[in-house]
Amino acid sequence: MDLCKVILLTLALVHFMIFSEAREFHVVDDKASWQIPASPGAYDKWAQKNRFLIGDSIVFKYDKKLDSLVKVSEADYKTCSRSHPIKSYNDGNTKITLEKSGPVFLISGADGHCEKGQKVEIRVLSANHHHGAAAPSPSVRNGSHHAPAPAPAHHSGGEMLRAGVFIGAVMAIMFALV
Repeated sequence: MDLCKVILLTLALVHFMIFSEAREFHVVDDKASWQIPASPGAYDKWAQKNRFLIGDSIVFKYDKKLDSLVKVSEADYKTCSRSHPIKSYNDGNTKITLEKSGPVFLISGADGHCEKGQKVEIRVLSANHHHGAAAPSPSVRNGSHHAPAPAPAHHSGGEMLRAGVFIGAVMAIMFALV
């Protein structure tokens, strides 16, 4: 009987460690992804299709000789201004961990790229966010460009967490019955 409880407890702990991990999102795919998009609102459309939570990470891959990534205020995001950066990245493989809820504004550090749509507004949801609400749509500017549009992230938001909670609840009930 005690061995059963130890096994179930161990399985429950392993389960929660696996399903409670933060997710990693790759902008477009695993190759060079941070570039002028085919349409100006493409990155925002990609961001709106995903549910970003505190602890998640977003990976931006780009040619560090030609581009960079700049975290800016909302005002600087709207005007594509890099004059007051919150943080600048230029390593070509930038991983940003989302540490608090609210918007995160990122633009290209290359001249003229932001104006052509190479920018993204990430909405980070709080842990107690109502899952039915949609994130507001950022504004989209007109224009035509020749890079591929961003694809959905490798991980969809919430499904693994919901599955993890369900399986955890089932295991807790089984543990209580043993």
